[in-house]
Amino acid sequence: MAGEAGLSRIGTIMLGVEDLDRSLVFYRDTLGLSVQSSSAEFAFLDAGGVTLALRQTSNLPGPVELRTELVFHVDDIDATYSLLRQRGVAFRVEPRIVTGDQLAADFRDPDGHVLSIFGPRGGGAGRA
Repeated sequence: MAGEAGLSRIGTIMLGVEDLDRSLVFYRDTLGLSVQSSSAEFAFLDAGGVTLALRQTSNLPGPVELRTELVFHVDDIDATYSLLRQRGVAFRVEPRIVTGDQLAADFRDPDGHVLSIFGPRGGGAGRA
């Protein structure tokens, strides 16, 4: 069943951070991870087969929530989003562009952990 939805690999682990610049200095300069890309809201670092994403939490709506998020990379975000909705997944937001042509949508598991799907529309190769 998971293969039908394209949730066969976790490609990104996202950490909510209070100060993106400070955290980027730590992960890049202190730990030695190379930066794949960054913006005002996100920094993506190469963590050897998985991407470590840092997300600035101060600009999130509602109460500030530092969080860890597992991100499933998918080949077609619209198809995966539609299938998961049919299976009863309640997404917090519809797929939205987060970097370049890559979209993301997130939801919670039964214990409240944040899970996301991330990828392009219509079958391109999704990678942060």
